[in-house]
Amino acid sequence: MRILFIGGTGNISTACSRLVLERGHELFVLNRSQRTVALPGARLLKADVNDEAATNRVLAGLTFDAVANFIAFAPGEVERDVRLFTGRTGQYVFVSSASAYQKPPATPHITEDTPLGNPFWDYSRQKIACEERLLAAHREGFPITVVRPSLTYDTVIPLPLGSWREWTLVDRMQRGERIVVHGDGTSLWTITHADDFAVGFVGLLGNPAAVGEAFHLTSDELLTWDAIHQAVAAAAGAHARIVHMASEDIVAAFPEYTGTLLGDKAHSAIFDNSKIRRVVPDFEPSIRFADGIRRTIAWFSADASRCVVSGESNAKIERLLAIHDRQRAALV
Repeated sequence: MRILFIGGTGNISTACSRLVLERGHELFVLNRSQRTVALPGARLLKADVNDEAATNRVLAGLTFDAVANFIAFAPGEVERDVRLFTGRTGQYVFVSSASAYQKPPATPHITEDTPLGNPFWDYSRQKIACEERLLAAHREGFPITVVRPSLTYDTVIPLPLGSWREWTLVDRMQRGERIVVHGDGTSLWTITHADDFAVGFVGLLGNPAAVGEAFHLTSDELLTWDAIHQAVAAAAGAHARIVHMASEDIVAAFPEYTGTLLGDKAHSAIFDNSKIRRVVPDFEPSIRFADGIRRTIAWFSADASRCVVSGESNAKIERLLAIHDRQRAALV
């Protein structure tokens, strides 16, 4: 197959790019070439996809069996893609988000038929709007597939506070400092390694059964948030000194966490992967979080420049701890 990835070198998409090449497909990667990820055998198309005229020029004369956009976040961006790829591709894959599912959920058991709706997070609402625009395009003949990842990691640390591309929370763990975990730490969550995600994702490319459908692709391993934080700490040779704090109290202090907590991680989520398994039978996630996060921590540790400790994030955590301590003292 001839496949085009828009993005293709990010936290999720790099694993997908490598698997496409490993399976012998012809891969084109359209991006601005700002990240240095080795993809031997891929053909780079250098352009900013937001510059539609420039993108049209680099796409001149090219057609694809599948196009996947990992970096579309607003309806205008998928509207542009409909213009760019109508007549140029047999399938257009939009990477949405499992955070688009109903929040708060009526049940923690999530299927692709779970309603979409998230009043807490604009990011999720924009993804929903993208899906709605693409469904309208599909009714007019544009061949879409929607994929909804949920907290997928490889070169990021998938914790809500002082993490992701930061080393801040890991540094606190290693120094024996207290950290904050939202809620009581017992809600259930699923974290997926990008290598597992890639098997399902690549299996959808060029797959006739995927056209017109939406899929989430997640691990089947269920972990509490306490266990997730302790697994990260163990991978870093530490132990997490956890302080629990209500998500609502965290958000009251720092409203910027409203989306990622009240709109996502504050709620248990148990994803039913039956649909993707029916369409991609070899999708069988096998990387336990305890193993995958060791790989991630090793990746960070291999380059000191990756281990960014943020003074701002530390200050936020210390402020939350102070609020927690005052609340506890008031109960005595």
